[in-house]
Amino acid sequence: MRRATEVVPSARRLIKSLRDLGYDLQAAIADLVDNSIAAEATIVKVETHWEGDDSWIRITDDGVGMTLGELREAMRFGTRRDYFDDDLGRFGLGLKAASLSQSSHLTVASRTTPTGRLHLAEWNLEHVEDSDRWEVLHPSPREVPEAARPLDGRRGTVVLWRRLDRVFRYRIPDGKRAKADFDRLADEVAQHLAMVFHRFLSNEAGRDLPLQISVDGNLVVPWDPFAKTEHATVAMPKQRLRFVHDSTKHVVDVYPFVLPTEAAFSSPAAHRRAAGPQLWNRQQGFYIYRNARLIQSGGWNRLRTADEHTKLARIRVELPANSEELFQLNIAKTQVRIPTALRPSLGAVASGVARAAQDAYRRPMGSPSEQRTSPESAKSDPRGQVLRDLVRTVTSAVDALVAEEVIESVALARIRHRMRNLEARFASDLDRAISEGRGRPRPKSGQAAPSGRAPRAQIKDAAVGS
Repeated sequence: MRRATEVVPSARRLIKSLRDLGYDLQAAIADLVDNSIAAEATIVKVETHWEGDDSWIRITDDGVGMTLGELREAMRFGTRRDYFDDDLGRFGLGLKAASLSQSSHLTVASRTTPTGRLHLAEWNLEHVEDSDRWEVLHPSPREVPEAARPLDGRRGTVVLWRRLDRVFRYRIPDGKRAKADFDRLADEVAQHLAMVFHRFLSNEAGRDLPLQISVDGNLVVPWDPFAKTEHATVAMPKQRLRFVHDSTKHVVDVYPFVLPTEAAFSSPAAHRRAAGPQLWNRQQGFYIYRNARLIQSGGWNRLRTADEHTKLARIRVELPANSEELFQLNIAKTQVRIPTALRPSLGAVASGVARAAQDAYRRPMGSPSEQRTSPESAKSDPRGQVLRDLVRTVTSAVDALVAEEVIESVALARIRHRMRNLEARFASDLDRAISEGRGRPRPKSGQAAPSGRAPRAQIKDAAVGS
């Protein structure tokens, strides 16, 4: 048997590196909300307190809380626990890495019952720097009242950030400019949480418990990227994209949407809200979800370029279970990479939706076709739906047959790309044809048809007369 020696990394050196794993303030707070959801919380409060160098940020939830042993394990870098398919966490680093990316003092307080013992633990980077040891401190509630006070007579967990050295980078941290930026960051956090957790806040995440999030006492209103409550929003047919990676078959569900033009929105305020935190052009593209939690909000992942004429295109993509490694999900849960085998079929969907978005963008509001029939009503036409279902059934059957008979290769990718393009083009052309056909005025007797041809009655009479 080989001799082995445990080599413990230098705490002083490694913990500094762990502060730079790709978090910004918004992503860091979202990571803590993930933990609150996992703890079955129904209320999450984000609070910011301005006091110059002594400013702090606090996240409080009413979840199940932690015992002392559970709290100590939660403070470990690389938590020893098993994750289920529907867990929002995955790496065992979120609480620590997210918190220390913004602050040098992380204090966690928790209790499992309203009258149970309150447990506290703290990562203090000054202590780690001095001791060069992986030591967690256990302050008393009196030493950190900001962490203990919210749990008076309540169960739940509090995460407190102090010494916000990564939030403030000013020579005068208590100056007016620093205060203004601090207030602005709170607004940006609220917008980010409204977007990332919109399906949880709207009870669309398949969770038994409701969720309410507030920032500085203001309730976070969910932001739906797809404006589904707008009558003129077009929800295109769902796509199931199949691909093979390392001899394993995977399925990704894709839901394309084309949002209305500004004139077709129910109100100017609704149009401004639908624009999103980064506004229309930068919010177009893929919205990638993992367990109903938004990971990526817009962008085309190098499958196409953003364009003013395609800004109405937004596509919801659902990651399959246990696919974090396949999609290279980063620790901050803000980025993924599209697998090579999926890129052709996903690119084909993107092209079809982009064409539909271009048509909607370029169609002048008030034109005869738009006055006659909306895209939504055309889409609901039973004749069109039968044809769409038939085409989708055929393409799905061919896709399954091709996947079984052809080894994954460039040829297979091209076949799938062509099929998805044809299906998307057919759906778009069909909706347009129905919309124009419904609104075409029926010619009166003796008048020329809109196309310039004689009416059917005249043609028939001419045939009889000859």
